[in-house]
Amino acid sequence: MIFGIGTDICDVRRIRASLERHGERFAAKVLAPGELATWKVRTSRWPERGVRYLATRFSAKEAFSKAVGLGMRMPMTWRSCEIAKLPSGAPVVVLHGAMKEWFDARGLQAQISLSDETDYAVSFCVVESLPRMSDATMALDPEAVAQRARLRPAAT
Repeated sequence: MIFGIGTDICDVRRIRASLERHGERFAAKVLAPGELATWKVRTSRWPERGVRYLATRFSAKEAFSKAVGLGMRMPMTWRSCEIAKLPSGAPVVVLHGAMKEWFDARGLQAQISLSDETDYAVSFCVVESLPRMSDATMALDPEAVAQRARLRPAAT
C-alpha cells in the first residue's frame, strides 16, 4: 500500500551558487559521509559533475522527505538519508540513526528515481508500507518469513 509520494525539481544553478558562497561546508551539510566522499572524487575530476551529483542528492532527499510526510523535520535530516547505488546502478535510499528507526518501526520501503540535465535535477519517490504479518502467521508459513527477510534492506 502506498504510504506517500514525493517529487522535487532542483535548479542546478542554485546549488552551484550555494557551493560558490559556502564551499565544501554546504556539501557537508547536505551529504552523508559516503555521499560526501563520492562528491569529492567527482568534483576533483570534473567540477560540473560534482555540482550535478550534489543537486540530484538534494532533490532526492527533498522528494523522500515529502513522501514520508515529514519535510525536513526530525527525525528527517539531510545526513540521515543517503542516496546510494545498488550494484546494478539503481539508486536506493539508505537511512541512518533516528530516521532509520522511525522508518523501520512503520514497516516502510522506499523507491527513488533521479535524473539531471544541464540546469535541473529531478527526483520522484514512492514510499510503501509493507504488509505486516503476525508471528503466528509467519510461524505457519516459512516462505513468508523468507520473503520478509528479503524485503528488509541490509544494515549499513
